[in-house]
Order: sequence, then structure tokens, then C-alpha cells
Amino acid sequence: MTTRIHTTFTIQMLLMALIAITPVSGQGGRGGRGMMGDSAHAADMQLFHQLFEHRTEINRQVIAREDGIETVTESTNPEVTHLLQTHVAAMLARVKEGRPIHQRDPLFTELFKNADRIEARHELTAGGVRVVETSKDAYVVKLLQAHAEVVSAFLANGRSEMMKNHPVPPR
Repeated sequence: MTTRIHTTFTIQMLLMALIAITPVSGQGGRGGRGMMGDSAHAADMQLFHQLFEHRTEINRQVIAREDGIETVTESTNPEVTHLLQTHVAAMLARVKEGRPIHQRDPLFTELFKNADRIEARHELTAGGVRVVETSKDAYVVKLLQAHAEVVSAFLANGRSEMMKNHPVPPR
């Protein structure tokens, strides 16, 4: 068990190091910061990896709305529930504050470039979190819906999906 934990930790650290040294194009964002632009980045990445480890314990519903998306993401595992709630709060704060993450992916870059056109609210549920993200801008609605699909793909496909670049929807 200790060897498995050590191996998992080592792999996570190598992935974070790889992400840190990977050139970032189009860093953008309202704050002009790239992937490693703030002190919370490492903690947020660690949280991503913990969620990937428990992805089979996560249930997610996505409802496309005319003005955006509504998602309910939950788990019956209390530890995973806490991880989900912490992750969502951190990511919504990043959007609100213009602190981009995962900027090597064109979809994430574009989403953060348009963060000022996103209205988001969330509420905790017994098993996780319900999120509603909307916009009055039809293009930003497409970005929100594409992002919701990618997050679902992260859960379905694991880390290999995170390493992919995801296309930006047409305007």
C-alpha cells in the first residue's frame, strides 16, 4: 500500500512538473497570468489529481440551457463530496477573479478570455454541488457548454483526456 501511495505521489509530482515547464501559448486572462501565475495553482492541480483518482465514484448530470449550463456533480463518498465542493469553489473563484488555469488547452484559454461575460452560482448538495453558469453572450454560452462536455469527458476518460487540447466552438 505504501509503495502504491508513493508511486501515485511521484507520478502526480512529475505531471505537475511537466505542466509547469510546458510552454504556454495565449496566456491571456484578465489578470494576464498563465498557468503558474498564482500561489493556489499547485493546490488546485493536486485537487484535480485527487478527483481523477476517484472519478469512478463521481456522478455528473449536465443540462444545457439556452443561456448556459446547469450541472449536478455528486458522490456517495464523503471525502469525494468534499473534494468536489472545494474544487468547484476554487474554479469559480478563478473565473470570477480572472486567474486562468489549464491554459495550454485552447478551450480553457478562450473560456478565461471571456470570464467577464459569465455569471455563475453554486450551491452545495448532500453529495456534492449544483452549478449554474450563464451568459447573455451566445458565444460564451457555447464555451460554457463545450467546457461542461470536457469536464464530463475528464470523468469518463481520466487523465488522458486532461492531456488533450479541446477545440474552441465557432462564433
